[in-house]
Amino acid sequence: MVIMALDHVRDFFHNDAYIHDPLNPQTTTPILFFTRWITHFCAPVFLFLAGMSSYLMGLKMTKSQLSIFLIKRGCWLIFIEIAIITLAITFNPLYNVIILQVIWAIGISMIILGLLVRLPLTVILIIGCMIVFGHNLLDYPEAVHNHKVGFLWDLVHNSNFAVYSYLRNHAIVIVYPFLPWVGIMSLGYCMGKLFEPSVNALWRRKVLIYTGSGLVVLFILVRWINEYGNPVPWSEQRNGLYTFLSFLNVNKYPPSLMYIAITIGPALIFLGLTENLKNKISSIFIVYGRVPFFYYVIHFYLIHTLSFIAMLLSGISAKDAWVPNFPFRPKEFGFDLWGVYLVWILVVLIMYPLCKKYNGYKNTHHNWWLSYL
Repeated sequence: MVIMALDHVRDFFHNDAYIHDPLNPQTTTPILFFTRWITHFCAPVFLFLAGMSSYLMGLKMTKSQLSIFLIKRGCWLIFIEIAIITLAITFNPLYNVIILQVIWAIGISMIILGLLVRLPLTVILIIGCMIVFGHNLLDYPEAVHNHKVGFLWDLVHNSNFAVYSYLRNHAIVIVYPFLPWVGIMSLGYCMGKLFEPSVNALWRRKVLIYTGSGLVVLFILVRWINEYGNPVPWSEQRNGLYTFLSFLNVNKYPPSLMYIAITIGPALIFLGLTENLKNKISSIFIVYGRVPFFYYVIHFYLIHTLSFIAMLLSGISAKDAWVPNFPFRPKEFGFDLWGVYLVWILVVLIMYPLCKKYNGYKNTHHNWWLSYL
């Protein structure tokens, strides 16, 4: 949750955010590259853990109850993406632009998982593996058509910020096509079995570390071959460091096999090594992690509000500061990277007492609707 905020602060505050791709080895710097690259871990880990949580929730429900809950929650998340998150990003109550990004991806994946949970766990595992390891086969027909594959295909797999008009002066931006994310959530659901109360903790730790290490090795080998698993191959750059950056530059929209391997792999290793870690630092991060949905919604409004105030203070008029269409802020506005990090720290500090108070409210109230927030 904390790392995720860094990327969103960069979007709204970095002076180069809408001029150059921070992951392009030809224009980036190492610190800018890793400022963006480290946030790659957020979305796939969210989806994977959402699947894992769904399995654990199912231990207290029938398959039918779990299926209905996931479908209803998925529909709710899609509504939140369109009505609440889009407004936070655009500050446009007319909704001239609707953005389908990570909350949409989680929502549609939950709906599909809600249908899949009625199947045997082995079948779900096979489906998840087929999607994650095989979806990059679709890269080839997409390339043949120069990635002009139409709305439905973009919605399922191809889209990289594809824009589709649906009314006069209204458009949908597809940031997250859903198919690969369904695979990630499905595999997370299957991994939830490791966290059943009867499972030996030491054995679970070994499985997590070995599985994560296997994914990292898979990334190194397949990425080195440079023939499959990522639509854009790596290439030799001006020196070894920038060639290494090209090697690490994997596709997020949609998440390629290489992207999934190098994010979920280290995440599983980290989870295995830190399962029983308890100290003052971990207790701070747990506060954010216990209310992720609340954090996600509020932090977008906070970041956009701070950027609007910063633009006014920098001499930009209110009319020019309010940009209802992409990129949602004047391109000429922004700070150097050090300023982005300072704002990020400020956002995280402001969010801490809010998350702590909301977590306290959830712990002392048991209304049914709290399970959707």
